[in-house]
Order: sequence, then structure tokens, then C-alpha cells
Amino acid sequence: MGDKDEKKSLNFHQMELDDRILKGIAKLGWLCPTLIQEKAIPLLLEGKDVLVRARTGSGKTAAFSIPVIQKILNYKQDAKEQQTTVVILAPSKDLCHQIAKVIEDLTIKCGRLVRCVDLSTKVDKVALKHILAERPDIVVSTPAKLVAQLQEGNISVKDSLQTLVVDEADLMFTFGFENDLKTVLDYFPSVHQSILASATLEKDVMELKKIILHNPVILKLEEPEMAPASQLAHYHILAEEIEKAAVLYTLFKLQLVKGKSIIFVNSIDRCYRLKLFLEQFSIRSCILNSELPAKIRCHTVNQFNQGLYDIIIASDELHVLDPSVNEKKGQKKKMIKQIAKQVESEAGVSRGIDFQFVSNVINFDFPKDVNAYIHRAGRTARGNNTGSVLSLVSIEEKEAMEAVEDHLRPGYEEGDQVLKSYHFKMEEVEPFRYRARDAWRAVTKFSIREARIKEIKTEMFNSEKLKSFFEENPRDLQALRHDRTLHTVKVQEHLGDVPEYIVPDSLKHVTGIATRRKKAYVPKKRKSDHKADNPLMVEGIDYGKQRRV
Repeated sequence: MGDKDEKKSLNFHQMELDDRILKGIAKLGWLCPTLIQEKAIPLLLEGKDVLVRARTGSGKTAAFSIPVIQKILNYKQDAKEQQTTVVILAPSKDLCHQIAKVIEDLTIKCGRLVRCVDLSTKVDKVALKHILAERPDIVVSTPAKLVAQLQEGNISVKDSLQTLVVDEADLMFTFGFENDLKTVLDYFPSVHQSILASATLEKDVMELKKIILHNPVILKLEEPEMAPASQLAHYHILAEEIEKAAVLYTLFKLQLVKGKSIIFVNSIDRCYRLKLFLEQFSIRSCILNSELPAKIRCHTVNQFNQGLYDIIIASDELHVLDPSVNEKKGQKKKMIKQIAKQVESEAGVSRGIDFQFVSNVINFDFPKDVNAYIHRAGRTARGNNTGSVLSLVSIEEKEAMEAVEDHLRPGYEEGDQVLKSYHFKMEEVEPFRYRARDAWRAVTKFSIREARIKEIKTEMFNSEKLKSFFEENPRDLQALRHDRTLHTVKVQEHLGDVPEYIVPDSLKHVTGIATRRKKAYVPKKRKSDHKADNPLMVEGIDYGKQRRV
């Protein structure tokens, strides 16, 4: 009987949640809780201090947001006055925006009963003071922003705070937030519920646990660091710089990659080099890196999640802050000081940002360490969805790939290949490689610099517009796009087309190029033939369906 009870899963409606929360969950399309949500929500509703450790994409944000909202609704049944009862801390503006958005979605049926304020957004000081004076139920913030408001006296939670949440706890000390966290605790009551959520249980997290938690339940799920092989496939192609460009161009232009894709590179310059390269073949993409304003990054991700874009090129430049990369303490401290000002605006694109329904992660530059690979791979196969990771690996990067394989091997059966070889015959796409070589060399350091300056200026202007104009004109906000061409490299229009003669015979049936040529010879239909309504329907054969299969 005991084994059967353990295997029986708990659903949202069995957790004694308010109907308004259940309606919000249903509107989000969440059919059943993830494992971490199933285990954490009941414990948090009981008021226990909890240390939650679960891999990226497992649903940690909802795991602490749902019980927090439930406790607010319970409190407000007898509350005599409005109070700020919940503080949620996160290491980056992007993650703060994401948490606030999840809370907004979950409380959509609560009307104005549950109010949440994100301090990381740029708001006029006077306006922010008035907002905080209304004592919102939930305050989401980075540690530094919260310290500033507490010291100015704009917010006081000494007598009202009931719950503290620290998300991505493993980044807090690494990014130099230790002093801010200790300062914040001085403004909190001695008794309150505390929750730490983290993707790892490293030394820094255990130190934070001693400072914040009291007799906590440590919820460490026995699960792999990433989705299982049945859900997430790993592939690699051995290729040098020019060949990487040719492979990427071929994959996208022949539509061998289906669905939404995130392409990771290791620097901001590489972002723009790759965008300018793809631009020459009329392959549109967005850029995501730490230089762009936080509002723009969040807006880009939101539109990507809505399906407006299929390709995002993301830089993972802040991997250098990982303690495993800089083993020498002196080096680590120096690196942290150098980019301390950037930390609050960006915690690395591979961490924290909630990309939805990503089919493919492509490592154009192989990550420098195992942790970076795991976090990149965590952008796909989230929840119950499937996905794939394709890594383009040079000779210099092969050692890093082998380290990843050794780390992931325990999750595979003996003899199984972890990063499977993606069968890609370069000799069959020689014309693509010829085009790619010319296009790659056309992207100079000067054009990259010009593109970088142009993009930042444009997006900073858009960020200012987002703050005021777009709030009053939401329809215009939908029209704002981030995949426009930069035009710092001369684009030859004919490169946007793929003539049939350069496509390998073995791939013509996959890409549908041969099918498109046949449509020119379709005889004119009689008016009585209703199949003429579908231009792909010819003599009873739906070529559109054939292509999709």
C-alpha cells in the first residue's frame, strides 16, 4: 500500500488551492504539476522553511509562487489593513520580470486583491515612492534595489513580512550580493518563512542556508541535471569555423531544423558576426546579450515565446564568473569587480530567462565548461516538452565536449553515445559551403562594431519608448520587432534564394524544393473542381501534407 501511495501523483485541485488560483493555472494551460511543484507546494503551504533544489526548467518559479499567493488570499480574509507580506529576491532584472509575470498570470482571476510590484523596472523615484506607499502584497526585486528602498524608508516590512523567497540562490554570492543580503535581513522580522530556490547545492548556497533558513526541509529531488534521453537528444558535428557557418546556413535554409531555436555563442561580438552572416541569406534573427536594456531583453523573449521569431542568437559571455572556471580566488575577485555593474542587469542568458517551447539549442560555440552546457541545454525540453541540442565542435573544443560526455554518461546505458554524431555530409553541400565562406569573410570587425553600436542605440531608444508611449499604445508594442536587418554588410539579394540545382538529391524531398517547382506545371482547374481552393491540392494529392510528413 505504501509503494502505491508514493507513486500516486498529487494534482493541483488536490492541494487545497483557491479556485481563483486554479483558474489562473488552467488559463496558463498547466495540466498537472511538475515533480518539484508536487513536492514543494504542500510543504510551503504548511509554512515550513524549504531549500528547493531542482534543475533548470523544472518549474521552480511556480513552485514557490502558488503557495505565496494562496497564503496572501488566506491572510486577506481577516486582515484589517493592507500590508506587504512577501519579498522575492532574484539576482537579475530579467529574472525579476519573469517572476512578476508568473505572479501576474496566476492572479489574473484575483482582480486587484493581490498586488505585485517589481522594483527592478525603471520607474520615476516619486512614482515608485507612491506605489510602495500603497503597500503592495508582493515585492519582487534584486537585493541592491531593495536595500536602496529600505534605506530611504520607502518600504517597511519589519512588522508585516511573512515570507521571503530567494530565487537562483546559487548566483547570489557568486555575483557579489552577500553584503546586500545581510543588510536586507536587518530590516526583516526575526520570525518569517524563508524559501531558497536553486539549480545547485554548492558551497555558497549552503552558506546562504545558514544565514536565512531555520530548521529547513531540504527538497533535493533525485532527478538528472537535465531532461532524460527520451525527452532531450544531444548531437554534435565536428567542424571548424567556416564549416560551422556553412552547416548553420544549410540547416536553416533547407529547413532541416524545425521549430524555435536558440543559437549560443561565447561573446557579444560573435552574436553580431552570426547575425550579419545569416542576414546575407535572408535568415532573420534576434540578438540577446547583456549590453541590451533589460526591458528590451524581456520584450524580445516574450515575443519569441509568442512565436513572432524563430531564431534568437544569445551570448553566454558571463560564464567567466563561474567559480569552476576561475579557480584562483584572486582571479575570481578581480573578475567580479570588473563587471559588478553589469551583474544586476544580466545573470547570463543561459540562466533564469523563461524561454518557452524551444525545439532546438544550437551551440555554435561550444560552452567552456560542463555547467554552462547544462544550463544552455535547459532552455529546451522544459516541462514535458521534447527538444534537441546540436553542438558544432572544433578541434580546440573537442576536449570540452569530452568533459561534458564524461559528466553526462552515468545517465546513459553502457555503450550508448551521449552526444550522438549528426550525420552531415559536407561534400554534398559544397555549393552552400562556397556561399557561406564568402558571406562569413564579408563580415569584418568594422561591420561588427558598426552593427553593435547601431543595435544598442536603436534598442535604447525603444526601451525609452517602452516606458511611456507603449504603455498607452499596446497595439504599437506588438508591432515593435527586434529581428530587423542591420545592413552593415552588403547583402546580395540572390543569396536569399536557394536554386534547385545546389540542393542535394537526397534532401529535395525533405525541403520540398522539388515540389515547389512542380506547382508551375499544374493545369488550370475547372470551376466545378472544389479542390482549387487549396493551391497545394493537385489531382487528389495534397503536396502540402506530403511535405509536412
